Amino acid sequence: MQKQNSNIVFKDYDHNQLMLLPHNLGDLLPSEHPVRVVSTVVDKINIQPIFSQYSNMGASSYHPRMLLKVLIYGYLENCYSSRKLEKAVRENIGFMWLSGMQRPDHNTINRFRGEKLREVIREIFSQVVLMLYDEGLLDIKDVYTDGTKIEANANRYTFVWGKAVKKSRERIAKQLQELWDYAAETAKEELGQPEEKFENPSPQKVLETVEKINTALQGKEVDPKVRQKLRYAEKNWPGKLAEYEQKEETLQERNSYSKTDEDATFMRMKEDHMKNGQLKPGYNLQLSTHGHFVVNYTLHQKPNDTTTLIPHMNAYRQMYGAYPETLTADAGYGSEENYAALEQNGTSAYVKYNYFHKELREENRKNREYRLLENLYYDSQKDRYICPMGQPMERNGTRTRTTATGYKQEYARYTASKCVGCPLAASCRPGKGNKTIEVNRALERYKSEAKQKLTSPEGIQKRKQRATDVEPVFGHLKQNKGMKRYVLRGLEKVEIETGLHAIAHNLSRKAAKAA
Repeated sequence: MQKQNSNIVFKDYDHNQLMLLPHNLGDLLPSEHPVRVVSTVVDKINIQPIFSQYSNMGASSYHPRMLLKVLIYGYLENCYSSRKLEKAVRENIGFMWLSGMQRPDHNTINRFRGEKLREVIREIFSQVVLMLYDEGLLDIKDVYTDGTKIEANANRYTFVWGKAVKKSRERIAKQLQELWDYAAETAKEELGQPEEKFENPSPQKVLETVEKINTALQGKEVDPKVRQKLRYAEKNWPGKLAEYEQKEETLQERNSYSKTDEDATFMRMKEDHMKNGQLKPGYNLQLSTHGHFVVNYTLHQKPNDTTTLIPHMNAYRQMYGAYPETLTADAGYGSEENYAALEQNGTSAYVKYNYFHKELREENRKNREYRLLENLYYDSQKDRYICPMGQPMERNGTRTRTTATGYKQEYARYTASKCVGCPLAASCRPGKGNKTIEVNRALERYKSEAKQKLTSPEGIQKRKQRATDVEPVFGHLKQNKGMKRYVLRGLEKVEIETGLHAIAHNLSRKAAKAA
């Protein structure tokens, strides 16, 4: 046994020491600890909507305010697993203080997150944002918007492509048409049917057609390959077509989905570790922020940011009762439809458009290359253009284009009358005939207004602020493993996860400012 130096003094230690009175767990937590911020905020918000998710029958339930505190603080501490949260409320002082020493198991925590919060998570989020707004920590009227792709927890190698489904249906329709044409030629009298077209046959239509063909070909000398094809069609095609119908119903307007998470669409991820632009199942997350606080979030199943802005703004209005006064976004949102919607909603748009930076660079060049429309003088009174040679280009019609979202764009058509013999004809117009141009007058006006705003002192400041406001929030969220690859699958469950992440992020920012 090692001899102890009698001159060394140690504090008394006995881990079995009994206490007359137990400690108050709150005394063990610093006054600026983030857990206190979570508790204070959740105590102030109205959780009555959650109460409607409970039944008055059966045994008593854990209080939803306590479970909500545990979940939000768990996300703030990068603890997402229900089993880890179950362990934390038994061992971690912060969680034990929040739960009042109650010990909900992982099933209770998981049911509360997946079922009780499903319909109310956005309402809880908006209450937190409005509380922070009242405290002067953020401004919900001036927002910065951007999007990013988040990878779903789904198998990236089990996918369904919309184009492949369409081609498969067309192939069956083509082969069915070939069988019908063969039968019509071989047994025209027995078939006794007019020529049919099979563009989008149903499973029932296939069975009826194959039966008619078999009946007509009875007793005829038929190519064995045709007989084999008819047997194969009768056995397999109805089931295949039913499968394709189900896949198209799942796809809706998307071009792909994952078989292990049918809500996830294949998108190109910027954070792809292979750096080869792989398509992976994921969701398009749109955030609006101010001062690094999340003001609004929406999840979309389409990879293109352009089509997400209007539903994103509609979700904002549902939460706060009005649209934001100003919105700043990059060129991914600069479409005519978005400009028109923002103008109609009374939102001042600081939104770039394609080639915005290229135009600015060219304006500063000495040997500037003018675009075609910039070389043409527009006579607004007579609604016509004047070419560099002084020849008028009269308006002679309008072309309407419908976008994928159903928005109608109008292109005015202008045609010159005397291009033959013009010395600039070779460089001005391709091919033969007179020069014709199509101009989207509405889009040109929106772009001109956007450029004027973006190049103003206020616009320059907002462009700088957008880059430093939204990107750090994305970076912070994506550091969390729960945002990198969700544990839960399906759009509804991912929306719950996103809402909890956004609430936790905002409270983390509040705690940091308070400290």
